[in-house]
Amino acid sequence: MIKISQLSKTFQAGRRQIHAVKSVSFDVANGQVFGLLGPNGAGKTTTMRMILGLLRPDSGFAEITGMRSDEQPDEIKRRVGFLSASAGVYQWLSGLEVLQFFGDVYGLPPYKVRDRIDELSALLRLDDFLGQRCSTLSTGQKQRINLARALVHDPPVMMLDEPTLGLDVVGSQVIFEYIELLKSQNKAVILCTHRLEQAQRICDRFGLLHEGGMVHQGSLDQLQTKTGRNDLVEMFIDFINSPPHNRRESLSQQPVMNGETTNE
Repeated sequence: MIKISQLSKTFQAGRRQIHAVKSVSFDVANGQVFGLLGPNGAGKTTTMRMILGLLRPDSGFAEITGMRSDEQPDEIKRRVGFLSASAGVYQWLSGLEVLQFFGDVYGLPPYKVRDRIDELSALLRLDDFLGQRCSTLSTGQKQRINLARALVHDPPVMMLDEPTLGLDVVGSQVIFEYIELLKSQNKAVILCTHRLEQAQRICDRFGLLHEGGMVHQGSLDQLQTKTGRNDLVEMFIDFINSPPHNRRESLSQQPVMNGETTNE
């Protein structure tokens, strides 16, 4: 469903070049959650923007349902649902009106919008507050409206950028349940986060980024075998504390499909 091939992006900062993303490759199948992980500044958001067609890569491409983001960015956007921690709601509209508006933006006929809202309201338990103006909703209720908004056009692919940022335990649990719902609907999901312990709980495969390059990639079992560590936090700390030549060796291993690397 999702194929990322050798994506690279460099920014100019005065006389200095910043290599934000360096030849990043991975793939995500239907019904699978891929954790795109790393600390702030690792290149996660830049990678997401290139996949969405919001940034043009210097090299490489992102392909979703057979379409390339550098060639058909508008078609890509129609096939992707996107959720960010910074996404807001229109305070003067009701939750129902927000969902109707976004259904119209995606070009859905009115009857389809009504059907989708009914489905999402049942799945995300929106009935009790769907008619209220968003300015009167709690943080958790607004969050559920945003979750429904990202799914209103029933996209085959979902991308979530730091969706639990600033949320408490209860709010984070809503996100985890939402991701399980996406998996049950056979959607391909990319979860972008610096919360490695949360990603380990929900993702099927992982890609750990550091300074724009892919450090480790694979399932948890594959990464445990490769690194000798039990969890993602230990794996990443080991890499950060390793000698520079070991880091360069890891970053030079170009991943191929299914999370394996060329030297494995």
